[in-house]
Amino acid sequence: MPPVDIDATVIANTRLSADYSVLRLAAPDVGTRTQPGQFVMVKPMGVTDPLLRRPFSVFEVLRDAAGTVTGISILNKRAGRSTNRLYELEPGDRVSCLGPLGLPFRTVSAPMEAWMVAGGVGLAPFATLAESLAAAGNRTTLFYGARTAGELFYLDFFTALGVTLVLTTEDGGRGIKGRVTVPLEDALKSVGPGGAMAYACGPEPMLAAVARLAAQYHQPSQVSVERVMGCGLGGCYSCVVPVKHGDEHANLVRSCINGPVFDGAELVWD
Repeated sequence: MPPVDIDATVIANTRLSADYSVLRLAAPDVGTRTQPGQFVMVKPMGVTDPLLRRPFSVFEVLRDAAGTVTGISILNKRAGRSTNRLYELEPGDRVSCLGPLGLPFRTVSAPMEAWMVAGGVGLAPFATLAESLAAAGNRTTLFYGARTAGELFYLDFFTALGVTLVLTTEDGGRGIKGRVTVPLEDALKSVGPGGAMAYACGPEPMLAAVARLAAQYHQPSQVSVERVMGCGLGGCYSCVVPVKHGDEHANLVRSCINGPVFDGAELVWD
């Protein structure tokens, strides 16, 4: 279905930490259209700084007790003017919201396993994906890395869906100390070719590492790239990424309409 452009009311803004919050929006028309991995363009209403909306993965599709879709949420990390303003919003405030946009993740079927690899705020697209995989009966693992234990969020949400958690922190405060790609590679060594799909979202060096490791161990991968976007509709060309074209050339494609989800093997990482 095509995206919708709406003014959405803030239902809640739950501060998870000094930097992270979950912003819940009354946007049923967006929620009913959303597929895992898609994103929305968002900014507070009535402000000119920032002037443009910014992209955020849809974190949750919200439903009431009867299962009716009531809206969406986004996982916000304070990093600049836009995200600071969103962090400060209160219930009843209004935001401009366009979406859902972009190409979603492609889900796999059993017996292929689904391995989600998240770095920091890159957790965002995996709540909806985990729900979709659970509904299909997929065996699913979340490899989730953060700087500290205090930046690992929504763990109970994923375990309630039957997702196996493999956690890493840079300081060793919880889980394995180090990068999330270390336990991922250990897992890749233990599965036969084509036995698992690696889904990844997070910092670009992590995405590149996941794509290369998956290819090295003969597994497919899908990566959700993060790019600055001015429109989300393909008009501004600010979000291009290089995609392999033949043996010698790369084409620049717009991640807002050709992505943000790409086959990890088709992107040019160097």
